[in-house]
Amino acid sequence: MSSDQPPQQPPAGNPYGSPPPGEGGNPYGSPPPGEGGPYGGQPPGGGGPYGGPPGGGGWGGGSPYGRGAEPMPGMPPLAASGKRLLARIIDVIIVLIPAGLLDWAAGGVHGDDWTAGRSAIGGIFTAGLGFLYEWYMTKSTGQTVGKKLMGIRAATLSDGSVPSTNAAAARAAILWLPAFCCSCFWFLIIGITVLFDRPYKQGVHEKAARTVVVTAV
Repeated sequence: MSSDQPPQQPPAGNPYGSPPPGEGGNPYGSPPPGEGGPYGGQPPGGGGPYGGPPGGGGWGGGSPYGRGAEPMPGMPPLAASGKRLLARIIDVIIVLIPAGLLDWAAGGVHGDDWTAGRSAIGGIFTAGLGFLYEWYMTKSTGQTVGKKLMGIRAATLSDGSVPSTNAAAARAAILWLPAFCCSCFWFLIIGITVLFDRPYKQGVHEKAARTVVVTAV
């Protein structure tokens, strides 16, 4: 009778002795599917590839620049629409007061006739003063009086810097020169484009100048 022992049989289900699939993990010690990546990373959809929040957001849980649009490095968050509206109202008042006085002094307004149909002289004063005011303040600090009071500023889209002289001039010209004949209608168009533009909330004047309005920090 032979003394040889019968050969050992491997555990059922796996010829290499590792646990069968679904009963204790995989043979390489990585987490099961759905509980992390094979290299210890976060599960799919649980964050950006560099530790950011889902969707590549940031900025307090979601990008204020809209889905799929990343802010430039160092760019502050976009300004709230309500603050932009109040800032524009303040700036329009600042321009209209001296423009109206000049119009009156030049004889454009007769007596108590302050109707919407201002004289051509008044339109020239409004457009000219508005352009000079917006251009000078924007190229200097990025802030008009209204923006300063609201804590917002105009910035170059590419890097957040104060707009250049040329960018400020383009921005001011498109914003104010049409005020010569149709100021109310034109500012309404500006407001609509700001409200519905995505992802940077740019009016037509800002698209031309490649600027954006952000919070002042």
